[in-house]
Amino acid sequence: MIRALRSLRVATVRRTRSIWRRYGIFWLGAIAVGLVAVLYARLIDWGYSQFLQAQREHVWLPLIVTPAISALCVWLTRKFFRGAEGSGIPQVIAVLNGSTSALGARLLTFRILVGKILVSFLAILGGFTIGREGPTVQVGAVLMFNLRRLYPRSSSVIERQLVLAGAAAGLSAAFNTPLAGIVFAIEELTRSFSVRTSGVLITGIILAGIVALGLNGNYTYFGTIDIGQHFPDLLAVAVVLTAVVTGIAGGVFGWLLLNTAKWIPAPLRKLHTAQPVAFAALCGLVIAVVGIVSGGTTFGSGYSEARGLLEGHTQLSMFYPLLKFVSMVGSYLPGIPGGIFAPSLSIGAGFGNVLHMIFDHMQLQMLIALAMVGYLAAVTQSPITAFVIVMEMVNGHALVISLMATALISSRVAALFAPPLYEALSERYMGHMPQPAPAPSPEVPEPLVKEEDEDEAPQK
Repeated sequence: MIRALRSLRVATVRRTRSIWRRYGIFWLGAIAVGLVAVLYARLIDWGYSQFLQAQREHVWLPLIVTPAISALCVWLTRKFFRGAEGSGIPQVIAVLNGSTSALGARLLTFRILVGKILVSFLAILGGFTIGREGPTVQVGAVLMFNLRRLYPRSSSVIERQLVLAGAAAGLSAAFNTPLAGIVFAIEELTRSFSVRTSGVLITGIILAGIVALGLNGNYTYFGTIDIGQHFPDLLAVAVVLTAVVTGIAGGVFGWLLLNTAKWIPAPLRKLHTAQPVAFAALCGLVIAVVGIVSGGTTFGSGYSEARGLLEGHTQLSMFYPLLKFVSMVGSYLPGIPGGIFAPSLSIGAGFGNVLHMIFDHMQLQMLIALAMVGYLAAVTQSPITAFVIVMEMVNGHALVISLMATALISSRVAALFAPPLYEALSERYMGHMPQPAPAPSPEVPEPLVKEEDEDEAPQK
């Protein structure tokens, strides 16, 4: 009897440990991702509100503050947080496509997590045109990847699943778009789908989403648009024209970032190489000047401007998308941590506002939604992710076909100018730690051999 009880106890302990390793560790990480994503969002929102308040009281203050903060951000990133520059999505793609253990140990550390949050917060205090969604993807991947230490025998399969689920959960929690998180992981991060990964992925997104909803409540990122029952006769024409315009604009943006050596004057390239902090200050000055010229509308991620246009209580200049475009390029060139999702949606909204001059018989909300999905799809060249994100953010299920068509056409137009931005940037992380200086388009490295060990892989 005693032996039987002892055997039962041993079996129970082993079963409990097995469940903890397969599910408990992963669930703990997903909850942490949701919590950090919400707190990070609140920190960024608070920081931008402080900048706006100071800028309203002292209109010319950005001419001093923005260059100074830009220089500080670049110095901190280069000195302490290499690997935290940019949106963070290229780093995650590099880890997933290369040697997960080696690259993850360099690009998904808690040091980089701290740097990503800290430096992007400083950048938003300076009014930079950056978003928090891309950084949240890397933050989520960092949190999940480092849980591999809790497994008695980690493997490349476990690590890859943790990174993938953490990144997808981060995007889902940032936008409150669970479907987009799943599609993003499939289309952008892995370009594939497996049955084993699907359960891990969806569970992580659900748990992170529950935490985000519990703290923020049930909401849509840009509110709800009301399209009505009847579509205009020229909707197909509007879809094509919007897709072409935003596709060209997004393609040009990608080309500029990937071919800086072809358009940045040689003296500025030398300045960036020799004195990157001074170059960053110059970019900050450009952002400040553009912001003042625009009346302050180009500062920050552009979320409030895009939402204001959708809700009909904000009026923006016809030059807004161009000015925001310049500010976005200037924010990305120095290598400061920050994303491009929210600014891209804002630029797209600006294009929709401009196109309303041509299609004045159509609802402005409809054109803005089409242009947002078009520009985001052009920048990322991930059309399915783009249309799912926008559809969930505006609750625009009535526009599913139109959004999908716009995204597909726009991404094809953008591909004529540049390769997919995130994939191209990720190649810079496949070898040595990148220098965030302007450089020609990266050469495609030899593919790395992936490890095949699947021991202790989490199940659905």
